[in-house]
Amino acid sequence: MSDHAPELVEWPPITHDRPWGGVKDILYGSAAGRTAGIASRAVEHPLDLTKVRLQSQPLDRPPRYTGPWDCIVQTYRTEGIRAFWRGVSMPVLGAMAENATLFVVYNQSQAALKRLFPPPPLADSRNDAPHLSIPQTATAAALAGAAASFVLTPVELVKCKMQVSNIAAAAAEAGTLATSPATAAAAAAAAPSPQPGAIAFTRSILREYGLRGLWLGQTGTLIRETGGGAAWFTTFELLVAYFIQRRAARGETSSSAPGVGGRVTKADLSAVELMAAGAAAGVTYNVVLFPADCIKSTIQTEDELRGLRVGGGKKEPRRSFFQVGKDIYTARGLRGLYSGCGLTALKAAPSSALIFYIYSRLEATFG
Repeated sequence: MSDHAPELVEWPPITHDRPWGGVKDILYGSAAGRTAGIASRAVEHPLDLTKVRLQSQPLDRPPRYTGPWDCIVQTYRTEGIRAFWRGVSMPVLGAMAENATLFVVYNQSQAALKRLFPPPPLADSRNDAPHLSIPQTATAAALAGAAASFVLTPVELVKCKMQVSNIAAAAAEAGTLATSPATAAAAAAAAPSPQPGAIAFTRSILREYGLRGLWLGQTGTLIRETGGGAAWFTTFELLVAYFIQRRAARGETSSSAPGVGGRVTKADLSAVELMAAGAAAGVTYNVVLFPADCIKSTIQTEDELRGLRVGGGKKEPRRSFFQVGKDIYTARGLRGLYSGCGLTALKAAPSSALIFYIYSRLEATFG
């Protein structure tokens, strides 16, 4: 094995004979997102709900929850077991659109970068696809993340509002804050009446703020997805390159692509290797810019938990993204900006492992 950093193996190989490449990326990304979404969101969602509630605690009063376990216990005692899956439909549907967007833009960005900055061919085989450099991969991934952020923000906005609606309704019933119309409809939280769903919240947002209101928190999502997307794809590619080089160092040859000189490729890697790379990518993606996610959740739930209305229905001006970050840091320090980070990393590993595994197997099987 060479003593320098491994080159990134282009994945999927970018060639000019993939006229339907974009369509395949949509189909494979949607399939990966749907399969991983349905399989993992049901398990992950209680952790996600706990994370959002920890992140969204108003700064102008003592924290409602002292930590993840306290949040879980209080949620179960006051709202029952079903509360842990509140808003689960939104991330399941959003996962399909998110992953389709990610993989389409990622692969198309790779192709554009390859045309603008042609990488040199590999020396060991004239038939091998040229490798993309780490900066090129990170750039393509950052562009993919930026594009996906515009799909994600409305999904996460509605999801986050749904996840805190019971808390806000109980507070509204006690007269401690004013709420948005959708949450006000849930003021009788102690009663068995159903809570507002995704459609009710979406209509409320459109009625109060118009179409633009669906992108409340976009700055946080954009920062998180741009940096996180770069970390997600690059971490995966680096680990895949490592596994490939490790196999090559043992003298293994490719059993799946004899047409490229017998070199080991991504298609030769085992499920364990692909999923390990995907899991590591998921953890890195969530940790690298986690404060942006914390600030975003605070902004998206501020109407429900803090109340932005004063007497007569007048709206207070919204705080900027950076002002919210400053306020969180001032009130709770660096720890406040990483509230729920451990839970997020824990839930990200399995879903990311599934997404990359399913996508890579579809790509290897169908091209």
